[in-house]
Amino acid sequence: MSLHPGLDEAPASLFAKRPRYDQTFPVLTAAEIGRIRRFGDIRRFKDGEQMIRTGAAHPGMFVLLSGNVAITQRDGLGNVTPRVEYSQGHFVAEIGQLSGGRVALVDGHAEGDVEALLIPAGRLRALLVAEADLGERIMRALILRRVNLIQGGVGGPTMIGSPTSSGMVRLQGFLTRNGLPHHSLDPADDKDAADVVARYAPSAQELPLVVTPDGTVLRNPTVSELARAIGMLDHIVKGKVYDVAVVGSGPGGLSTAVYAASEGLSVAVCDERSFGGQAGASARIENYLGFPTGISGLALTARAFNQAQKFGADMLIPVAVTSIDCQRANGAFTLRLNDGETLRAKAVVVASGARYRRPNIDNLAKFEGRGIWYWASPIEAQLCRQQEVILVGGGNSAGQAAVFLAGHAAKVRMMIRGDGLAASMSSYLIDRIEATPNIELMYATEIAALEGDEMSGLQRVRWRNRLSGAETAGEIRNVFLFVGADPATGWLDGCGVNLDRGGFIITGTTANGRVAQALETSVPGVFAIGDVRSGSVKRVGGAIGEGAQVVAALHGYLADASAPLS
Repeated sequence: MSLHPGLDEAPASLFAKRPRYDQTFPVLTAAEIGRIRRFGDIRRFKDGEQMIRTGAAHPGMFVLLSGNVAITQRDGLGNVTPRVEYSQGHFVAEIGQLSGGRVALVDGHAEGDVEALLIPAGRLRALLVAEADLGERIMRALILRRVNLIQGGVGGPTMIGSPTSSGMVRLQGFLTRNGLPHHSLDPADDKDAADVVARYAPSAQELPLVVTPDGTVLRNPTVSELARAIGMLDHIVKGKVYDVAVVGSGPGGLSTAVYAASEGLSVAVCDERSFGGQAGASARIENYLGFPTGISGLALTARAFNQAQKFGADMLIPVAVTSIDCQRANGAFTLRLNDGETLRAKAVVVASGARYRRPNIDNLAKFEGRGIWYWASPIEAQLCRQQEVILVGGGNSAGQAAVFLAGHAAKVRMMIRGDGLAASMSSYLIDRIEATPNIELMYATEIAALEGDEMSGLQRVRWRNRLSGAETAGEIRNVFLFVGADPATGWLDGCGVNLDRGGFIITGTTANGRVAQALETSVPGVFAIGDVRSGSVKRVGGAIGEGAQVVAALHGYLADASAPLS
């Protein structure tokens, strides 16, 4: 039985139907292959020999000099599906090959004797930079191939469970935000999925099941457990001392990674969930320079994520920094990670942003992931199709989410504690909200109570008018909270970094007789950018600008730190 009905046709015709086919599968000329030979080594394979194995470390990019390579998808349920065949002049890789040690998402076998040029990750990045025009074509193809894998559900884990369950939404959100292909099966209408559930007989708390390509079955895993099972963290180099550790991969952190890595600094970026930060969950950003029709937060930050990897930044996701030792033993800071490992770097950029604020509502934690959401992605939007939903908040993020949800929900009740939006939201968003017929603005209104149970999730909401005290109830199954955020600075405790009364990091001030640079904290070598910084402009463009600006300060600090004492 195929997991993808309608896709079991000739591989060439399958991908030829997709737009931008020639850009996705370009054929290199003999002259172009000649230009890149210096970056690779010749490898030869016999007919039928496996060149790429799903779940194993991908060796790098193959450039085919002769012979063919058949690419197939293999999932953990025993299904093997043909996907595409490469021939002479093609290169075999996708965006994951920019980072050495990333696991392969598909199988590749030689058809006939094959001679190929193997270019490992480090030399592939060098090729992209040294051969600009050719590198642009290759980079575009690598990105488009990953897009095709995601859109077709090709490669990655198989998730088995109800599409509306909190566990499925949580894991789908994690994989989607990290640009990882996967596919989902509902045991209620798929026999293969029902057979797996019957075989493993999980309790309700052990669903969803996740089947990795090698057949390993995980029971309702955490994102860290899932990440390790599918090889997301296998590429991390232990014991390395980086020039810069960036904590947080929102727009500011990604900007720092791109500019620092492109200027020759060794960079590690840590994030406990996914790249993009809060901006990555935005359905549409319309006031970012250069995108007159708008762009989704995921699309914008995914480009930066790929760009950072192109220049050699190591992306450690999902990895949380739990604390930092600022004693700088042997000239480096030590960051302790949630898996018990440590990361050492000569300088640190704090781009950890802010954590979603949780209003004081009884039973709130009980319904998180079961009807209470802190972002609005297409996954959550599907859950509330043609339903009435509540959205709480009056900032730009709330406005963008309200407009997005209005395209899916029957009605969006937008609740604001104050008496207007002008002080907290861009005027273009206010105009759009007021022009959207299924958005109801409810000023001076707050949620009074949440009702439901752990199995069924949120079922009913009561809200209160703050002026009259009158309460109203409605059958509401999904509530979206955009009520601000608190700075994520707890991991800095004991380091000596000065904070303002709100917990945001103070930069550019005199401390202990020393004048800090504009984005430097009270601790030399520790810098702060973006939302976590006191006085910063809480906008995507502002964070990206600070991410670029801090790189000049990093160069100055690292140069001073390495200069010999006179």
